[in-house]
Amino acid sequence: MELQLIQSRIYELRGMKIMLDFDLAILYEVETRTLKQAVKRNINRFPHDFMFELTSEEWKSLRSQIVMLKNERGTHPKYLPFAFTEQGVAMLSAVLRSEKAVEISLAIMRAFVLMRQFALSHKELSEKLEALESSYNQKFDDIHQALRFLILKNEESQKNQHRKKIGFKD
Repeated sequence: MELQLIQSRIYELRGMKIMLDFDLAILYEVETRTLKQAVKRNINRFPHDFMFELTSEEWKSLRSQIVMLKNERGTHPKYLPFAFTEQGVAMLSAVLRSEKAVEISLAIMRAFVLMRQFALSHKELSEKLEALESSYNQKFDDIHQALRFLILKNEESQKNQHRKKIGFKD
């Protein structure tokens, strides 16, 4: 399974990385209703930090981000989708009990791990850039102060110099 395909189906919602039931159904090669039935039969394995149902506002917001959805009759789910966190996806492989489910769950776990590693490295780079910025900003402030001092000193010396007047003398 191509990791980029999986990563493109991971969204951020409520401050968590999630995957939607219909995307998982496609990956697991089962119908969405079959996936939902398996979850409902084993609901005690899916606490709220593993799986939750989207609110209608969340669904509308997410739909606007998902470009591939069409505005045709029968192309949208009848019920609000379930959102699965990384732990919920791992639990799905146990609930669906198939080789395909295990294979896909492993690929999804790898995608989540890669995204987490990228986010951490991005954070480290941002911190390093901020440190460099503050260091160089301090150096530029020092240079700016030195230039201002030299300009003021030059202006004062020009005021204090007595020049001979040019032109006719009385």
